[in-house]
Amino acid sequence: MISFETVGLHLSNITILQDIDLTVKAGSVHCLIGPNGGGKTSLILSLLGQMPHTGRIAIDWNKGTTIGYVPQVLDFDRTLPVTVNNFMAMICQRTPAFVCIRKRYRDIIKDALGLVSMDGKGKRRLGELSGGEMQRVLFAQALIPFPDLMVLDEPGAGIDEVGTRIIEEVI
Repeated sequence: MISFETVGLHLSNITILQDIDLTVKAGSVHCLIGPNGGGKTSLILSLLGQMPHTGRIAIDWNKGTTIGYVPQVLDFDRTLPVTVNNFMAMICQRTPAFVCIRKRYRDIIKDALGLVSMDGKGKRRLGELSGGEMQRVLFAQALIPFPDLMVLDEPGAGIDEVGTRIIEEVI
């Protein structure tokens, strides 16, 4: 269970959100809806410990529980020679993937990409992917290791109808 108790978010002297009270129970699906710039991403970043907040955010789970996070967008240099497999391997092995992708992670990466219908795209450079393909890769990386909690920040942005169905099925 996750609970937000009187949570507030502030940037400089501007209040983004205040007095947010919300409980999310295990096994449930929730959607935050609001205007652009309304603080949805900031609230997610606070949950992930990436943004300061006031109030209390409590996550009730056992040690070793994992969170899969799909950002709204991945900001990176599209000219870098990083392939989809390299990117996925960096998530798995926490070491530079350009050295080599360890054998034990190859199947894990292949399976995660297969779940989002990106089979056979592992050797493509990240910079060559369409926006929808990149979202699928981001979703696949959030599945390694298979998480107890998925936090998705606009996972449907730039994804076509087929991609949307694939992500819904995985969820």
